[in-house]
Amino acid sequence: MTLSSKRHATALETLTFCVPEIYVEIFEKALESVCATVGIFEEDPDKDIWRLEIIKDVGQLETELTAALSLASELTNFHPTIERHRTEADGWLARTYEAFPEQIIGKRFIIRGTHLENKPSYSRKVLTLDAGVAFGSGEHGSTRGCLIALEKIAYKKPKRILDLGCGSGILAIGAAALLNKKIVAVDIEPWSVRAAEQNIIRNGLRNLVICRQGNGWLTPLIRQKAPYDLVFANILARPLCKMARNLTHNLKTGGTAILAGLLETQSPMVLAAHRRQGLILEHKITQGDWTTLIITKPGK
Repeated sequence: MTLSSKRHATALETLTFCVPEIYVEIFEKALESVCATVGIFEEDPDKDIWRLEIIKDVGQLETELTAALSLASELTNFHPTIERHRTEADGWLARTYEAFPEQIIGKRFIIRGTHLENKPSYSRKVLTLDAGVAFGSGEHGSTRGCLIALEKIAYKKPKRILDLGCGSGILAIGAAALLNKKIVAVDIEPWSVRAAEQNIIRNGLRNLVICRQGNGWLTPLIRQKAPYDLVFANILARPLCKMARNLTHNLKTGGTAILAGLLETQSPMVLAAHRRQGLILEHKITQGDWTTLIITKPGK
């Protein structure tokens, strides 16, 4: 999403609706044929529900919008409830910027939106994200936990690194900036890959981060680059449990995995699934209700 500071000449309105994650790409593509700006926001991570938001001129493109939504609904057999409200151009910009302030994370990172002044920091790595990208912006406890975990294990100097389910690419970007190593970043959603690629370029890390669409551990690139010294998996608790065996198989002896996207109440279940594969807990980091686990594959 690109934001402009120029005053808009006509009245704007915001249209929002929620869809299950599996339908996001279809609705996004349908709306992109009508509107230049489509915002995608994580609404309920536990239920995999996402909110789509568009800003348009009041009264414009109504026929085209109705047709696009009807097509997406027919393809998915899902009919979302559309909410509308008038939006002042300056008010919308202010609201977007206010929702994405500078994030100070741990001892080594700052996350800034593109709307903020790009001031240099001599003690922290500055990660720049588009202010319109709400997922993986650093405000979520699981994202913060992963970056703090990265700080803790940086002394190990991992060489082969994977960001599995990369979302906005923030963890791959953080690892590349801190460790100056090449990273493989993979996500199953095409719109996540597009956002991650834009953020990678924005941070000047195109030569270090390879971003691809793929289906988890079945992705050819992941299998080609394995085994890994460090794996980020900021996903959800149940998928993490199901993938514990694959993670262990693709992790080097002495390697580290940073697991996140789980509530504190879910951490025993996730930890148990990985302990059954012979992995051990090194650290646990709590940010609000969210827990990040640092686990290792012990040497023989």
